[in-house]
Amino acid sequence: MSAEKVHRTSHEVEIAAPAGVVYGIIADTGKWPLYFPPNIHVERLEGTGPDGAQGGGGTERLRMWATANGTVKTWTSRRELDPGRRRIEFRQEIPAAPLTGMGGTWIVEETGELATRLTLLHDFTVADDRAEDVEWVQRATDTNSTSELGRLKALAERWRELDDLVLSFEDSVHVEGPAERVYDFLYRVGDWPERVPHVDRLDLVEETPGVQVMSMDTRTADGSVHTTESVRVCFPEAGRIVYKQTATPALMAAHTGEWSLRPEGTGVKVTSQHSVVLRPENIERILGPEADVAAARRYVREALGRNSGATLALAKEFAQNATATR
Repeated sequence: MSAEKVHRTSHEVEIAAPAGVVYGIIADTGKWPLYFPPNIHVERLEGTGPDGAQGGGGTERLRMWATANGTVKTWTSRRELDPGRRRIEFRQEIPAAPLTGMGGTWIVEETGELATRLTLLHDFTVADDRAEDVEWVQRATDTNSTSELGRLKALAERWRELDDLVLSFEDSVHVEGPAERVYDFLYRVGDWPERVPHVDRLDLVEETPGVQVMSMDTRTADGSVHTTESVRVCFPEAGRIVYKQTATPALMAAHTGEWSLRPEGTGVKVTSQHSVVLRPENIERILGPEADVAAARRYVREALGRNSGATLALAKEFAQNATATR
């Protein structure tokens, strides 16, 4: 058997922000789905050091879901975090086809008090070094790396206001009914145009069980219709469905969320969680000349909460009606 050729790529960006801010964003993979366009979801499987969000080093294993050339891929990676040197090395343990190996390094270099050079290195191999597979991986790596570095630069350079641009919230409802029935309502999103009044249209593709790619038209309180595209990853045994909008309304740069179920008394607590990054350059155009970031936060909280609250109420009715008719 011939040895597989190792292919290497390098991507670099200059960022007008402190090196510690840049490193912190990269280290905190829990926020990657919110911060990095290709990333859909991250599960931290284990870690020997503190979570990256706390600035610690150590080793961690992650399972990731992300888009690559328009398809959703999943893999497991191990990361070595070195906050002192501001380097993070990663290696995929279970690569997604057509890869047989993938790894690399994030290198954060301080070039000034408010200046950082960020370099992202990759190395990869594919089975039999097939030219079409090499080209596919090269294209995906270039596209995703460029997208990630561009978004990271934009976020880091707003580091003083980033906390105001990011908001997370949740709404919950108690259901006196079987968790399986609630989960079925949330999972069968293809039925929502008939079940959920604010959903006008929904196109769904589920080529891999539990990974749903969807396009949806949602009607807001003022009668306008917003088209969004999302990827959902479903965990039926855990009673969770996580999702990321891959095409968002103009006021949001990113939107991720989760539906979760947990036992509560004789029933189940159902929670809808949202995390959003606002797009400040669009606030005045969307909300008017007097609007500011605080107004945008209130608007998004109300709009998303209204729709998810309505969906929670319908899921509750669906489950409790099933219980009542038994």
